[in-house]
Amino acid sequence: MSAITGTRIDEVLQHAVESGAMPNVVATAATAEGPIYEGAFGPRAVGKPEPVTVDTLHRIASMTKMVTTVAALQLVEREQLDLDDPVAKYRPEFANLQVLEGWEGDEPRLRAPKTHATVRQLVTHTSGLGYWFWNADLVRWEAKTGTGNALAGTEDAFTAPLVADPGTRVEYGINTDWLGLVVEAVSGQALDAYFDEHILGPLGMEQATFHPTDQQRENLAAVHLHDEQTGAWNATSVDWNTAPDWWAGGHGLYCPPSEYLRFQRMLLGNGTLDGAKILESKTVEDAFSNQIGALDWPAAIATAEPPTTADFNAGPGYKFGLGLLRNSEDIPGMRRAGSGAWAGIFNTHFWVDRTTGITGAVYTQTLPFVEPDVFQVYVDFETALYASLR
Repeated sequence: MSAITGTRIDEVLQHAVESGAMPNVVATAATAEGPIYEGAFGPRAVGKPEPVTVDTLHRIASMTKMVTTVAALQLVEREQLDLDDPVAKYRPEFANLQVLEGWEGDEPRLRAPKTHATVRQLVTHTSGLGYWFWNADLVRWEAKTGTGNALAGTEDAFTAPLVADPGTRVEYGINTDWLGLVVEAVSGQALDAYFDEHILGPLGMEQATFHPTDQQRENLAAVHLHDEQTGAWNATSVDWNTAPDWWAGGHGLYCPPSEYLRFQRMLLGNGTLDGAKILESKTVEDAFSNQIGALDWPAAIATAEPPTTADFNAGPGYKFGLGLLRNSEDIPGMRRAGSGAWAGIFNTHFWVDRTTGITGAVYTQTLPFVEPDVFQVYVDFETALYASLR
């Protein structure tokens, strides 16, 4: 398939910036053979002249999770890791975690989990671990204990309790940060070194990193927040901890859209890109398959911290594969059933549709996550992309 002209897609993205829905936007699409669309509109930081491009560095946040998942799956293929082993086999400190059942006055009510969480449950967000921004009990627990959340980059994030017994429900949380610790324990490498040697290097993702240089930071898009008075976008200095206690497998990568597209194309190509074999095709098939049985991804999740995220309303029929949210039905005019997708908290989003052979992504750098006007741009871009391919 050759590159598309993208006139309607350009209009969608340009309107997103001109209307104020986003301060800037980058979008990409590809087949396994190569890119078919690249577009970028708006400045890297509002009020400054430098434009975003497909090579602008972005905080991809939770899109890091699929890279960490691929690392773990490589170790499974090498028979160094078993997804059905208890997490505590590889990270004994996991056995110290208890379940936060609720509160008695101002005191948390904790108990031992009924079963041991497995590595597979980390990968599928069924271990019982949560994130504060979608769980009010964790917001309260962090305030009570003074513990840093995962974004703070401090090691005490790993003392956060479970909020459900393993295997009983899907609860999005710091699972993949724990998975990164498992990868380090099994491989004997720090996560950044493992990524570079086994995933980023072989895929030619030369700018993707946990720790950008000063020169790379000059090409980094700013995180934008709404002005409290006018609602307009303001560029900020919001960023990760630049000297974290651990490399965050759940969110820590910076990456240009053009390079993450290579990672997407690897998944679309059954684990191989340009002769670099990252995963076996059977492993990729598993990653796109329902791994949570009768459990479902929640159709609606209420925010517990509105400045960080809006309510997330995925709707019914979503399952989790290995690191990927999987739609069980075709989405009219958009991706087909069995596609895998995920997003990042600063409003970056990707999907891989193996049925039609298309992968795409949309990037900006704003909070809150899935704000309705921002989320609509995801929908409009994907709809315009598929319409252009008819």
